[in-house]
Amino acid sequence: MWYLSLDEILRYGDVLNIIQADEKDRVVERKDVPLFDKDAFREAIINAFLHNKWVEMNEPMVTIYSDRIEILSRGTIPQGQTVEGFFLDESIPVNKKLSEIFLQLHISEKTGRGVPKITEKYGKEAFEFRENSIIVKIPFNWINIMYDKEGNKEGNKEGNKEAGYSDLNETEKIILKEIKSNPNITKREIQEKICKGKTAIDRGISNLKEKGYIERIGSNRKGYWKILI
Repeated sequence: MWYLSLDEILRYGDVLNIIQADEKDRVVERKDVPLFDKDAFREAIINAFLHNKWVEMNEPMVTIYSDRIEILSRGTIPQGQTVEGFFLDESIPVNKKLSEIFLQLHISEKTGRGVPKITEKYGKEAFEFRENSIIVKIPFNWINIMYDKEGNKEGNKEGNKEAGYSDLNETEKIILKEIKSNPNITKREIQEKICKGKTAIDRGISNLKEKGYIERIGSNRKGYWKILI
């Protein structure tokens, strides 16, 4: 079951990691830029599974924001390991049996390159150590569209991105903003956040689907929203 969950999360990462066209200073060929580093994401997920404190019956958690992914594993640095050793990937497995299985399946490497791969791309500040958990933050590399906390478009001479949504009403714009901020958000959570009735939410989501803004991937309970525009 854990293997299926790991595979699903890695495939989910492939869906999220959109390829963007960097047209800046283009001469002949455009430059394709992924939203985030695939290898760093993969290592962060594998490490979260390997070092999670499964004995407490809590699983790792992946949270998607408009500007980053946060990957949380339960537990802290193992006893006997220093922070310096952690960043050098002098690994002390929290789950030895699971670590052996990962090695046999060639999911992870015995030499330990996970943490250095992440810090090489995003620095040590990508890690946050809390009392009972470790969080890895994978920032998004938006090159064409950047949103501030109010949902306004930055870096575009035409100004506010929402101004281009002429075919959307205000409720639909707000729903789209919430979905972009959190692709895992449920209809009930949207309803609570924007203080609209169930009928308005259902109608707004239905319209966003019909107009080609969003698509539902998976079930209502375990699926997520894919942004098409």
